[in-house]
Amino acid sequence: MTSTQVPDTPATAGSDFAELSRLIKDAGLLRRRRRYYAVRIGLNLAAFGGGWVAFAYLGDSWWQLFLAAFFAMMFAQLSFIGHDAGHKQIFRTRRANDATGFVHGGLTGLSYGWWIGTHARHHANPNHEDEDPDVDIAALAFSKAQSSQKRGFLRWMAKYQAFLFFPLLLLEGLNLHVSSVKAVLRKDIRRRKLESALLIAHLAAYLAAVFIVLSPLTGIIFILVHQFLWGLYMGCSFAPNHKGMEMLETGHKLDFLRKQVLTSRNIRGGPVVDFALGGLNYQIEHHLFPSMARPNLKHAQVIVREFCDRHGISYAQCGWARSYGYVLQHLHSVSEPLRAKKVPA
Repeated sequence: MTSTQVPDTPATAGSDFAELSRLIKDAGLLRRRRRYYAVRIGLNLAAFGGGWVAFAYLGDSWWQLFLAAFFAMMFAQLSFIGHDAGHKQIFRTRRANDATGFVHGGLTGLSYGWWIGTHARHHANPNHEDEDPDVDIAALAFSKAQSSQKRGFLRWMAKYQAFLFFPLLLLEGLNLHVSSVKAVLRKDIRRRKLESALLIAHLAAYLAAVFIVLSPLTGIIFILVHQFLWGLYMGCSFAPNHKGMEMLETGHKLDFLRKQVLTSRNIRGGPVVDFALGGLNYQIEHHLFPSMARPNLKHAQVIVREFCDRHGISYAQCGWARSYGYVLQHLHSVSEPLRAKKVPA
């Protein structure tokens, strides 16, 4: 998919989703929140720039590892803005949202076009074994069917995946960079020249800043700490949303509303969690209304949950820590056959 815009799914007249959509629209929750995003983006950029000023001021010091952790947080917050831009949450026009997304992709070293294309496929078929790229990960198995297909070293990893899950998340940041570069080299993104220039500029500026200010050893450790913590943060932000929820197979009969709700999980926790997860803690509402501005999601939750209760639709929500328990339990359960019997390598 080469589009750089995640599509919304239209409501079908007379469907449950059409009724819910009318409730959401009547509540004014589909309006853009440009002032919110102006403040959010401004604060992010100010903090990001301030971090680099502090980086230059500190010089070649091991105290820079605290800034590596700070930049891990900032990369995630900038990525959340890119995510919102891809869903057309910020502006009405595709051009303005794409411009915002490309800038934030350049700041974090990610291909905006590649990520949006992949993310659109996830939104269309969440937790679908054959069509959701987020459950097509070589190192992990999200169903017993997937675990039975693992061979060699990947089979061993799947066998103990619940124990390896968090260590693997440390590599997610590097994986995002590599996947971005591969997408540009494959020429399967729409603005390839722009994306190439942004990725090269990011890499050159990042490495120059690190190794001009820091010694080689300190610089390498700074990069590892930064990238590992960013990967962990990103993984911990996205993993609780769907992992351990219902897995879908080809031929399932769920309509759009039930497909999105039954495969998603919300994370409760208030303003701190809202900030830390970039609004992804309202995953059910986000999947139902992808273009809804981030600050409106918490208000939509009240309507959506009450609607699901009236229609007998299971609505999953738990605390952040408990969500990881569900993820690990699911991963351990689907890999159980690998521990119970010997599978040919």
